[in-house]
Amino acid sequence: MDASDLPRPGPDHETLPGRVGAVIIGRNEGARLLACLDSFPAWVRPLVYVDSGSTDGSVAAALAAGAEVVALDMTQPFTAARARNAGFARLREMGAPDFVQFIDGDCRIQPGWIEAAEAFLTARPEVAVVCGRRREIRPEASIWNRLCDAEWDTPVGEARACGGDALMRVAAVAGVGGYDPALIAGEEPELCVRLRQSGWRIWRIGREMTLHDAAMTRIGQWWKRTRRGGHAFAEGAAMHGAPPERHWVAETRRALLWGAVLPLAVLVGLALTPWAALVLLIYPLQILRLSRRMGWERATFLVLGKFPEAQGVLEYHLNRLRRRRAGLIEYK
Repeated sequence: MDASDLPRPGPDHETLPGRVGAVIIGRNEGARLLACLDSFPAWVRPLVYVDSGSTDGSVAAALAAGAEVVALDMTQPFTAARARNAGFARLREMGAPDFVQFIDGDCRIQPGWIEAAEAFLTARPEVAVVCGRRREIRPEASIWNRLCDAEWDTPVGEARACGGDALMRVAAVAGVGGYDPALIAGEEPELCVRLRQSGWRIWRIGREMTLHDAAMTRIGQWWKRTRRGGHAFAEGAAMHGAPPERHWVAETRRALLWGAVLPLAVLVGLALTPWAALVLLIYPLQILRLSRRMGWERATFLVLGKFPEAQGVLEYHLNRLRRRRAGLIEYK
């Protein structure tokens, strides 16, 4: 199926009030939250905003914008998964719609997205989740923003997972118990694993979905975000790495190989011979190989990103050995 085959809203498709609700999560998003709430069509209701300890007036602003507000108990460990579950539970208490749009408070809905996604799920009852193209609002502002924008450009068609923004079938999400609240990252792909194991399908369609404001201006932010990705790989592999799923096993192994095993091998080798330093040439060669497909900038940071990814993988396993709960890894 290509983009021309996808169902589109039209004269024969009526979007009914109450069929779609939304769960928005955030903390201290300020004007971005107001833009997010304002981007929803008037027929998408209720809008449930889950606040995680904002001090910038976000709660009052969301209430003034007509959203239902859920304030998380911040004495309990916070995760985005826990926030989404709290919003989803409130949405269902209010009279669950057929579909729920999950979105982060630093994003806004693109015009026509909800209509197209709702039409797709209506036409495809075997599909639990549909996502589209998330774009960075200011990719020109920094290299880190551009890398985010490129990362989100994934293939159209049936997919294994979605990100934080997606329209989901309420019955499907409820049927698998929602998000895993203990996960500090990678909660959406993990939910999609359980949905697929229950017989549901995940799709990405060729429509503009959301605009995101990463607001990354420093390399330290990129490092933390990439390190969080490594943690998600390791935890996902620990949970669902067995065959046939093999969830994030390959990604975890690549992070460890390029970000930890090869550098350690070079350090050990240098104790024996200075020629061991030649092994480091494998990194620019890998960049050269990947650049033919994705360009120099993205290839360079894909390879360099294996170092913070490996850090995240190792931190996960160290915490697991110590039986310690990992804290959030926030980049902004």
